[in-house]
Amino acid sequence: MRDLRIVFMGTPEFAVETLKTLINNNYNIVGVITAPDKPAGRGRRLKESAVKEYAVDKGIKVLQPVNLKDTSFIEELTSLQANLQVVVAFRMLPQIVWQMPQYGTFNLHASLLPDYRGAAPINWAIINGETKTGVTTFFIDEKIDTGEMILQKEVEINNNDTAGTLHDKLMNVGANLVLETVKLIEKDEAITKKQTETGYLKAANKIHKDTCKINWNNTSDIVYNFIRGLSPYPTAWSILYNNNEELNVKIYSTSKIVESHTLQPGQIVTTKNEMKVAVKDGFIFLTEIQLPGKRKMNITDVLNGYEFQKGAKML
Repeated sequence: MRDLRIVFMGTPEFAVETLKTLINNNYNIVGVITAPDKPAGRGRRLKESAVKEYAVDKGIKVLQPVNLKDTSFIEELTSLQANLQVVVAFRMLPQIVWQMPQYGTFNLHASLLPDYRGAAPINWAIINGETKTGVTTFFIDEKIDTGEMILQKEVEINNNDTAGTLHDKLMNVGANLVLETVKLIEKDEAITKKQTETGYLKAANKIHKDTCKINWNNTSDIVYNFIRGLSPYPTAWSILYNNNEELNVKIYSTSKIVESHTLQPGQIVTTKNEMKVAVKDGFIFLTEIQLPGKRKMNITDVLNGYEFQKGAKML
């Protein structure tokens, strides 16, 4: 049995569950690498990453390098004498870092590799209408998400899952998969499998604000999956044209119906309690939205306080 000295690398809440699982199973975490504190909120006060907050609470040494190739960081990392590095939701590592430990550096990725390599696998799996995804552990190499796989676990995507709910499922399943992977490495029983590079591979490119705009000319399935795949973050949005005004509206939650109609895509129909938007083959019912300068609200509250004129539409 190998005596493991682990350095953990991660930044957001997604990574905390894995770190917590390793600590709760008595693994020796000799250091944590996370992102530098960043200004946040209206006061622009420095905010610590979720991983840093947890590590500090547990009394673990934390390093926050700006440059992962910086000589002083490399020296500090070397001094920790780790023989295994575990990476969850961090950034691309230079070779000098991932090649350092004796037993390698492995990463947890929130997809069934080789599909959905990239920055936003959870979002894209839902946007593309997948019914399953999963988590993969793999040893890091010089490219992004291409290293030899250690373990995989499938996770079902329900029709009402959002990026938020799927994130939480994968966070928990992923933490356990990392634990299984560490146990295999500890016993020197990890067997790896090369990723296939043939055929069509689905990508998970980084999502930007301009790619979050809803196209109401699409079918109800495509629009519905797009909105839930971006909810709660970074959030799908649309331009609301109403009363000769154009407003940017964030859309968090919807339902859909397939139904024949003669309305133009984007046209809005409201009743006292409902608001629906015409799409190619039916309607998207808006259930939770956010108007500019307002908090996120359910549609009943919106309709009680905001008047939609005849001819209102989503652009």
